[in-house]
Amino acid sequence: RREMMVAFLTEPATLMILFTVSLWSGSTAIPAILASFSKGPLPFHPSLLIAAMAFILVFLGENARLPIDNPSTHLELTMIHEAMLLEYSGPLLALMEWGSMQKLLLYLLLGIDFFVPAGIPPTFALSGLLEGGLLLLGKLFILGALLALIESLFAKLRIFRVPEFTALAYLLSTLGFLLHFVLEG
Repeated sequence: RREMMVAFLTEPATLMILFTVSLWSGSTAIPAILASFSKGPLPFHPSLLIAAMAFILVFLGENARLPIDNPSTHLELTMIHEAMLLEYSGPLLALMEWGSMQKLLLYLLLGIDFFVPAGIPPTFALSGLLEGGLLLLGKLFILGALLALIESLFAKLRIFRVPEFTALAYLLSTLGFLLHFVLEG
């Protein structure tokens, strides 16, 4: 129930972030967004910066990371994501953990592609793919270090503070969306 609450509260912010990013590409399809971002440098715009800040909050909430959830806890009263895993063991627990890691990687890759698209190869040439792959690994390493820093600096929020955290993500994403029209109009 707790995990569904967090997902329910972060989905509107995720949609607003996607809409904000799609304003720059002219499409809401993720492949079209990536294709338009790989053509040239992404413009530095306040709406994209605010959407990136909202994406960080959504990323932390959706992936059950600190300050929303502590993935290494074993206290039932403080668990959000880990409470679902209590009834699993062995290979089924490994599959659940693997799915959680895939979700984390997917969000990291979406964040990289939306807000730091430099190095996306425009063609499928081997040299471009190798260069883009190495650059992607470097970006993933940097984001992993930033995630470790965030988790080291912040304490877990109380469960009744989580809606405020996700509301902040929604407000930032809506502000970024509206700011695009204000500054471009």
